[in-house]
Parts: sequence; structure tokens; C-alpha cells
Amino acid sequence: MAEFMDLEAQDGVRMPWNVLPGTKQEATSCVVPVSAIYTPIKPLPNIPVVPYGPLRCRTCRSILNPFSIVDFVAKIWICPFCFQRNHFPPGYATISDDNLPAELFPQYTTIEYEDQASNASSPPQPPVFMFVLDTCIIEEEVAFLKSAISQAIDLLPDHSLVGLITFGTFVHVHELGFGQISKTYVFRGSKDVSKDQLLESMNFFLKKPKPSAGVIAGVRDGLSADAISRFLLPASECEFVLNSVLEELQKDPWPVPADQRATRCTSTALSIAASLLGACFPGSGARIMAFVGGPSTEGPGAIVSKNLSEPIRSHKDLDKDSAQHFHKAVKFYEGLSKQLVHQGHVLDLFACALDQVGMAELKVAIEKTGGLVVLAESFGHSVFKDSLKRVFQSGDHDLGLASNGIFEINCSKDIKVQGIIGPCASLEKKGPLCSDTVVGQGGTSAWKMCGLDKATSLCLLFEIVKKEIPEAAVATASNQFYFQFLTYYQHNSGKMRLRVTTLSRRWDLIAGFDQEAAAGVMARLVSFKMETEAEFDPIRWLDKSLIHLCTRFGDYQKDSPSSFSLNQRLSIFPQFVFHLRRSQFVQVFNNSPDETAYYRMILNRENVANSVVMIQPSLISYSFHTAPEPAFLDVAAIAADRILLLDSYFTVVVFHGSTIAQWRKAGYHTMPEHLAFALLLQAPRDDADAIVKERFPVPRLVVCDQHGSQARFLLARLNPSATYNNDAPLPGGDIIFTDDVSFEVFMDHLKRLAVQ
Repeated sequence: MAEFMDLEAQDGVRMPWNVLPGTKQEATSCVVPVSAIYTPIKPLPNIPVVPYGPLRCRTCRSILNPFSIVDFVAKIWICPFCFQRNHFPPGYATISDDNLPAELFPQYTTIEYEDQASNASSPPQPPVFMFVLDTCIIEEEVAFLKSAISQAIDLLPDHSLVGLITFGTFVHVHELGFGQISKTYVFRGSKDVSKDQLLESMNFFLKKPKPSAGVIAGVRDGLSADAISRFLLPASECEFVLNSVLEELQKDPWPVPADQRATRCTSTALSIAASLLGACFPGSGARIMAFVGGPSTEGPGAIVSKNLSEPIRSHKDLDKDSAQHFHKAVKFYEGLSKQLVHQGHVLDLFACALDQVGMAELKVAIEKTGGLVVLAESFGHSVFKDSLKRVFQSGDHDLGLASNGIFEINCSKDIKVQGIIGPCASLEKKGPLCSDTVVGQGGTSAWKMCGLDKATSLCLLFEIVKKEIPEAAVATASNQFYFQFLTYYQHNSGKMRLRVTTLSRRWDLIAGFDQEAAAGVMARLVSFKMETEAEFDPIRWLDKSLIHLCTRFGDYQKDSPSSFSLNQRLSIFPQFVFHLRRSQFVQVFNNSPDETAYYRMILNRENVANSVVMIQPSLISYSFHTAPEPAFLDVAAIAADRILLLDSYFTVVVFHGSTIAQWRKAGYHTMPEHLAFALLLQAPRDDADAIVKERFPVPRLVVCDQHGSQARFLLARLNPSATYNNDAPLPGGDIIFTDDVSFEVFMDHLKRLAVQ
């Protein structure tokens, strides 16, 4: 694994096949698709940032890179993608073998361009934050939300612009520029408001008449700066007004009958926020930050009726197609996502409720705009409060938010792009690189990334199109193969940058198999298929894929399961698939559609290391006898005198064995003579805090004891090697009450089927 980690540290890329299958037939038989998980703006320790623009090939528009062939005498470079000969411009007149520009250094396969000239001509736009707050929540939740928002406002950069919309039965747009008294514009929650109606009713054209033709877009096209600054002001100027509006903020005053849900018009509020930002600041890095505390019951994006007798849709309803509001709401949010992508704006969702809020419907708008998403039980929960602080925090653990990204791919002619699974939207740039098979956001070689941060990752899926070729041709054909990823984005300094990563891979095979990257790709693919294909059976698909892979690459004698063995490059992959089959991405039972949408959105935007932790959590054991050490994710890891630390990405569990728990309850850790015990108790807590500190969204921390009710968070993720119907467990150990097969039984079946 180490060499794959090194490649990731250099370029931010992990590929399941680092040595590519040579032909289309071979690629099909490899089961795991030719793909890459790429983190476009991952902070790399020694990445050069050069102060000029890139040099492009005149045919395929790819950028000069270390794999280009250079003729220093004739001042010509040959593009490795299309073999076009290009002349160097006069600025490169002095280049030679000893005097290379940074983009030709072999170690700089990833480089950033920050063109001073083009940045000087367009001054940087300030970031814009539109807070959209739900007021149909109980007084206690309102207080938690107000306190969290006022803390967030203190952390905002002074020059950033802020707006405020609150919603319940009606939508209230607050005029923050009117400091004397609080002034709001009120819109009906059940009525869809167009952009023109919105501007008209908010008096945008009082001083400057409305232009007779053309699109209204900010100060340059039809709006006066004064009109905009009534609703969106620099944080430093409106802090006092904003805090006084928040102090006066109360629960939605409209009465709610006992047999009904509150009238909550989430979709209308988001639509108004999008139209307002689209009129005032199109194309700038603006975020709509929605804080929602319950299900939407009014407007085009309602997910359930107001009658409590109608339950909110479950996975069963979605499978049977009996969720009557679902398709209408998804269609509305698809329209909203197109509008936001066109404007270059981001939708973030902070959903804090014990009930569902409609995240499954909102998923399309959040994912296409690259929004952040946090799901918690209450606005007072640490998962919400700490995650919101992390969004605005600067320093070591900041998110490194960037905006206005455009992502493009170039690759050698024997490969085509099927699509991307992850937080981006297709720009419909058709061309010879696009495959006929579309997966995720496909049919294009360019994508819009309205919002991205230093951890945002994309899963790129490719198709080998090279057919079988006669042996004689193989010798002459080059077996080198190239990709180039271009990310054009607005850095958080406000300046536009272009990051270029160029990779070279060879045609061959098993030596370059990255099991962790393969697990990450298969998890995204199975989640995507579950959402888009009717009657899809995920367990069957995963099992068939694994059996084919083992038949293709295992060493065995036919019909002899005991002779079966796997190359060490593949040895942990079956374990990943076993845990993926049991994970929340595949087993939707006991999860609401909102929770499933949440888990999948996070999976789709995280890097390989984090994806693997979601699929197969890490388990560390602490005891008196040894230093902290990794333990097998198995029920056998539980012992009375051990503490276990489970990290499943969304939850971090500190689990005390029964003896440890008894000693702790007896207060031994407070006695000076038992200092070693106090240190043992503290070690997993310190490690858990370190995990919590650097992760977004902040995970839920569960501290529990063996046989306690919260121990289920650990037991649900362990391999059930000891269950209620097999032999007694080890003394001090535990059993799991399940009918799930254990990993040993799973492997036995796999061997038997692979050798047939």
C-alpha cells in the first residue's frame, strides 16, 4: 500500500489499477472498473505555484507537462496526448536542458498557475453567505440555533457579505441595511416567486429603473450597489443589526393543530435565496447555508402532507414507488440545482431534527453544487455546533473552502471518460473523449464544481477502447498511457488558480492493484446503481463481481477450494467487500432515506482513506499488557480487561470491557496509586479527540461499557464470529445476536464458487 500512498501524496490520485488492462476485453474481465479517485485541491507539501499562464497544445488544448517531448534546438514540444508539434512562444526562448521551466521538471507532475495579469484585470470578489433559518422549531432549538449562528458570524472574515432569510409558514427576507428598526419582506410559502417578481416586490428599481432588455445580473447589469447593500452587507458593518435580529427571532407564531405538522416552506425559502443571489452576485463564490429543523410540508418541495396521519416516506415506499411527493420534490430541486450551477453558487444543508427533513430530495442540489452537509439530532448537539465552527475556522484544521471550480480531463486516445461520481455538475462538453456508456455525471469532459474544499474528492470512471491487436503491432505501439486533470478554481485568497495534474500509467496488470482504492470505487458504484437502477440487487452484484475477480486472479486447482489462494495485492479485497455488504451504503434497513442520502453524499466526496474507514471501520485495542495496537474487526476483540476504540467515520466509539467499567465505577482512576489505570482510561479518549478534531462533519462520540445499551454502536460493525447459535464465547468476551454469516463462512463460500 505504501507506494500508492506516495503517489497520492505527490498528485492527490489513487487508482484501483495503477497498471492498466491493455484491451477492452481485458478491462471487462477485470471487474473493478478503470477509475481514479482524485482530490483536486489537496494541499501538497512542495507544489510550485507559478505566476504566469499555462502553455496549451494547439490541437487538444492539453497543457505542457513533464511527459512532453522537447526539442531544445528547434524550440518545439510534442504533446503526449495527440502527438501535435507545438512551437514555444518567445517567453520560453532561453530554455535548455539546464534551464527548464517549472512545468517540465520531472517531479512537478502537479503544478499550479496563478496568472498575475488576468488576476489583476478582475479584482477578487468577496465571499457571500446567505443564512436561511428554519423557525418552525421549539423554543429550546431556536435558542441553540441563534447561539450557533451568532458564533459563526463572529468567525466570518470582515469583508465577506452576509444576508439573512428566515422561514416557517412564510418566508421573511431581512433588510439588514436598514439599521433603525428591523425591516423584512414577507412572501407566501405556498407560492413560487420568479426572479423578476422578487426584485419588483423588494423595490430594487426605486432609484435605478429596470433595464428594458437583457438579464439582470449584479451591479454591471441593471442593479445599483445601494439596492444590493440593503440585503447583503459586509459582516463588519452589519454585525450589530444581525445580532439584534437574531435576538428578536422567535418560533414561527402560526398555530399548529395537534393532529398536524407545522407549515414549513423550505423549498420556497431556498428558491428565493437562490434568485436573490443570482440577481445580486452571479458568478461569485456565494453559499446558501440552510438550517432546517423538520420536514418540508408546503411549497413545490414538500416531502409530506401536514396531516400527522400520513407518515414520511421510507425506503419501502420509495422501492414500491408509493411516495407521492418524492418525484415532484426531486424535480423541483433538480431545477434549483441547474439554476445554482448556472449562477456558480453552493447550497449547504445543516439538518438537525429527530425526524427526516427531506435530505433525500435535496441531495441532487447539494451534490451538484458541491455543498457541505451535516446531519444531527438537535441544534444543541456537538455534531452540529462543532461542524459549523469548522466551516469558518482558520488555522490547521480549516476546510480550505474554494469556489467557482471547473474541472476538465484529457487522456490518451485509447481511453474514454464514462463520467464522474461525486460533487460536481456536467458542463455538457461533448467530444471524442466521451464514452457512450454514461455513469454519474457523464457525456462530457468538463464539469462545474461550484464549491470545493481541500478534501473534496471525485471518482472518475474510464473505459478502455483499444481492441485486440496483432502481436506484431504490440511491439511498436507505445505502452505508456497519459491522463491530465485540470482544475480552475477561486482560491480562498480570492485569486483564480489553475491546478494541473499529469499522470502516466502503463499497460500491464496485477502488480498495480490498489485494494483500498478499488473498495472506494466499488462502494460509490454500488450506491449509484442502487439509486438509479430499478430492481437492482446490490448484494448479488457485489458477490458476482468478487467471484469473477477471484476466478480471474486467484491461484487454484479446478474444483479444489482448499487449493485457493490470492496474490497479496488482492488478499484484503474480499474483506472490504464483506464489510461493504454489511455497511449502511448497502443495508438500508433501519436507516431512513435521509440518513442513507447523507451517508452516500459524504462517501462520494471523501478520499480513499476516509472511504475505507466508512466501509471497514478501524479498531484499536488498549490494555495494561501492550501498547495500543490495531485489532481485528471481530467480536473476538472484546475482552473484559480491554478498552476498544472504533472509528467508523460517522461515529467514534470508546468501548470499556466489563472489568474496566467496574474499576472505573469504583473510582480507581482517581486514586494516586492507580495512576496507570487513569492513563489507560485517558489514552483512547485523547486519540478519539484527535480524530474528532480533524474530521468534517464532526463525528458523534459514543463512550459506552460492555453489555450497556450503547454498546450496539460497536457490536453492529463487528464480524459475528461468535453468535447465539455457535459455541460459547471466550471468557470475558461477547456474542452477537445475529443470523448474518461470519467472514470465515463468507470466505469458504467464495473459495468454493471461485474454483468452479
